[in-house]
Amino acid sequence: MVEFFYLDGKYIMAFVDEAKFFIKAGDGGNGCLSFRREKYIPKGGPDGGDGGRGGSVYLEADRNKMSLIDFRYRSHFLAERGKNGQGKDMHGRKGKDCIVKVPLGSIIKDAETDEVLADLTEPEEKFIAGEGGNGGKGNARFATSINRAPRKTTPGWPGEERWLKIELKLLADVGLIGLPNAGKSTLLSKLSAANPKVASYPFTTLEPQLGVLQFKWRNPCIIADIPGLIEGAHTGIGLGHQFLRHVERTSILMHVIDVGSEEEGPLNDFMILEQELAAYNPELLERKRLIVFNKMDLIEDDRQEELRVLFKNKDLAIFFISAELEEGIDELKEFLADLLDETTAS
Repeated sequence: MVEFFYLDGKYIMAFVDEAKFFIKAGDGGNGCLSFRREKYIPKGGPDGGDGGRGGSVYLEADRNKMSLIDFRYRSHFLAERGKNGQGKDMHGRKGKDCIVKVPLGSIIKDAETDEVLADLTEPEEKFIAGEGGNGGKGNARFATSINRAPRKTTPGWPGEERWLKIELKLLADVGLIGLPNAGKSTLLSKLSAANPKVASYPFTTLEPQLGVLQFKWRNPCIIADIPGLIEGAHTGIGLGHQFLRHVERTSILMHVIDVGSEEEGPLNDFMILEQELAAYNPELLERKRLIVFNKMDLIEDDRQEELRVLFKNKDLAIFFISAELEEGIDELKEFLADLLDETTAS
């Protein structure tokens, strides 16, 4: 879904990963009032059939969907009502189900109570958002030895209806995090076949981007480029809540740091990222993490040793790369493969 936020005197289009929508399951069909009427049988017994059950509303995880953009154009999802019963003991047809496809990683909540109802993380996993109502009973159901011509029927039961909220948390193995213009989009394009928008100004990426990193000797992994965080992101500044939500399901966090700023700039940038992660969810600092210094082609060679000294107390693996020139990319890939194997084994 897309919305706009105000930044630096202008409105900017941005990715929104939550939506509110209404579901209504089908009502059951009504029972039928009917008596058998045939030649030579003028007073046949009751033969009114039952109504059909209403269709249900299902939410189904679809690996091919990456966003909630569909909910921008449609917010009401209705299943079909069950057909009414008919004479000759003919029961009504069941109403057709309504199946709503949602992205993997969708969390379904009750819109009023905010209670989590489902967390769809597996392909084709389904959640019954609303059950269809039972069909009503025809008068044939009420025949007894005392009342052989009942005129009683029951209507169909109403289907469930309610407002729901859906939140999307991307499922990825590796999350790229960094301040705006750190070069994450360029790095994603070099690590995978993804083709994100790349430009030399902040906030180029306004929605999470996914890429697939292929390896020779192990299964591929999913990399997510999380849009640039800024100081105060954990409070929602710059759509921080929406973006930070996506790192919660990543096994590995890769801090991408721009080395082209002033002397203490890289350390300050790193500390801002750490503070935002800790303030949003302290458990994120327990994930496997590494630091990638990007844009090394823009600085002198002796700067590399200065950065090692500056970050020697961080106890994190450090890599020096130039995503633009593809320098250091192969070594980074090899390290990620080993780190992913460790994560899988643990």
